[in-house]
Amino acid sequence: MTAPIPRPGLMEITPYVGGESGLSGQDRVVKLASNEGALGPSPKAVAAYRRIGEDLHRYPDGGCGDLRRALGSLHGLEPDRIVCGAGSDELISLLCRAYAGPGDEIMHTAHGFLMYAIAARSVGATPVSVPEARLETGLTADVDALIGRVSAKTRILFLANPNNPTGTCLSADQVRRLREGLPDRVLLVIDAAYAEFVTRNDYSTGVELVDGGENVVTTRTFSKIYALGGLRLGWAYCPPAVADVLNRARNPFNVTSSAQAAGLAALGDVAFVDTARAHNDTWRLWTTEQVRRLGLKTPPSYGNFILLEFPGAPERGAHAADAFLRKQGVIVRRMDAYGLPDSLRVTIGREAEMRKFVDALSAFVQSAQAGA
Repeated sequence: MTAPIPRPGLMEITPYVGGESGLSGQDRVVKLASNEGALGPSPKAVAAYRRIGEDLHRYPDGGCGDLRRALGSLHGLEPDRIVCGAGSDELISLLCRAYAGPGDEIMHTAHGFLMYAIAARSVGATPVSVPEARLETGLTADVDALIGRVSAKTRILFLANPNNPTGTCLSADQVRRLREGLPDRVLLVIDAAYAEFVTRNDYSTGVELVDGGENVVTTRTFSKIYALGGLRLGWAYCPPAVADVLNRARNPFNVTSSAQAAGLAALGDVAFVDTARAHNDTWRLWTTEQVRRLGLKTPPSYGNFILLEFPGAPERGAHAADAFLRKQGVIVRRMDAYGLPDSLRVTIGREAEMRKFVDALSAFVQSAQAGA
């Protein structure tokens, strides 16, 4: 018997694997592997989620009307140009399905979010990885390299800003220069999943570029500062024509009632978001300073995570550090899949979690030095 044959390109996809949540033989672990919100969701969001349980037999609002209006009010955007999805992952996939296919190319930076290449291959397009520039501030998207790599086949360019996992960020002027260097036929998608953590005054999510043309989209998520990753909720702000296309391509009830209710409540809890941002600022800085005191390199980060670099002998490297941390009950994220095998990504968690991580990392460094 012959099995059904999948469409060309699908078997070339390496499935996305999320950060682990547990360790064999250990009941209590510190999970710093998935860039989840350190403080958890707003209590108001949790209460809204629980209330919706009585109406689970009802279909959700297919257009996410209340949520879109709340997003529009908060960010000064036109609600009709907002499209909500089951996480920004769904919106990334929908954009690929709507604007690319076999024979087309979809660009992304070399160490960008893994879902860009996966979404490209899922529609038969070819993902094109463009090297990043190594600056004193770390690996950063190279505007000139991206513009120079555009070909007649390029349909979409995904730019994570800030970028996961490097933590680096382009200024609004740099992103504008990128847009001006692209042909109008190329769709620039600015993935601003970590925007709420950025406090530098030269940063923008790209909404002004969306308003200024027809080929820029910015995507956002509720999984990071709002800590609603388990509900899968994201949104995109688009030119009217792109919003129309996405609404035609998406499933009619793609966002659950529980996600809409919790997201709406989370948007209204501004004080909680401010607290989460302040917590991240404090413990990202503290962790960065502690790591550098141990002699390890970590570039400045604008997200809720840092990237640690472990150059040198294998016994002092990222894989050895990861194995040591696991024995101490600390889970971080190895970066092999992102083309950074000498690095580990560490989410900023609660105070006790960060102190335990630093203590465990310090013990690893001391052990490695003693064995040298």
